Amino acid sequence: MTGGKTVLRVPSRRHWPRGLAILHEDRDILVVNKVSGLLTMGTDRVKQSTAYYLLREYVRKGNRKSQNRVYIVHRLDRDTSGVIVFAKTPDAKRNLQDNWHDFSKVYYAVVHGSMDLKEGLISSYLAEGKNFKMYSTDDDSNGKLARTGYKVLNQNDDYSFLEIALLTGRKNQIRVHLAEKGHPVVADKLYGIKEKGKLALHAAKLTITHPWSGARMTFEAGLPSYFSDLIDVGSSSV
Repeated sequence: MTGGKTVLRVPSRRHWPRGLAILHEDRDILVVNKVSGLLTMGTDRVKQSTAYYLLREYVRKGNRKSQNRVYIVHRLDRDTSGVIVFAKTPDAKRNLQDNWHDFSKVYYAVVHGSMDLKEGLISSYLAEGKNFKMYSTDDDSNGKLARTGYKVLNQNDDYSFLEIALLTGRKNQIRVHLAEKGHPVVADKLYGIKEKGKLALHAAKLTITHPWSGARMTFEAGLPSYFSDLIDVGSSSV
C-alpha cells in the first residue's frame, strides 16, 4: 500500500501496449505516456489504433469476457505526446473530471522564432469555426475563456523552447494561442507551417489528487528525442 491505495506492479516494457509507456497503475487510475501520432479515443474512421482501445485490451489481459475497463478522463491531440490519466472505475472518472480545474498541467513546446516577451499569459475566448479549426474571438458569448501561461527556457536563431502552464483545457488551445502570437508550434500543420517532422508539443507533467486516497500525485514524462534535434532542451530530454 502507498498513500492508502493499492499500487500494481508496472509490467516490463515488453508488455506495454504499442505506443504507450505505463507510468503508474492502481485499482482506480492508469497513467501512461503517449507517443505522437496516436489518438486518445476513436473516431468514425479509426477504432483500434487509439490509446483507449489499447488500454482496454491491456486491462482485459486477453480475456474478452473480462469486466475490467478504462474510462477516458481527458484527451491529448493525436500529434501531442505525453502524460494521460485514465480512470478504471466510473466513480474515479467522475471524481477526476469534477476536480480537473484544480490539477496542474505542464507542457513543453518548441515554436518558430524568438518571442519578445520571455514570460507571459495569453488569454482569449476560443470558438470553433465551420472548418473545425479553433480561433480567438472578442465575443464571450461565442467562445470559451482560454488561458495559457508560458516561459521561454531557451532560444536559438530559429526556435524558442517554452514551458507552458495549461490553465484551461480548450480544444487545441496551446497551438492556437501560440500561432496567433506569430510563433506556431514546430510541425503544426493545422495552425502553423506545413513542414516535415513531428509536432513539438509534449504534455510533460500532470499533478492530480488521487480519486480514492486523496493523495497529491505528480506524473512526468521526459521529452521525446526529436525536441533536442531542434534546440538545446537541457535535462528535459530522454
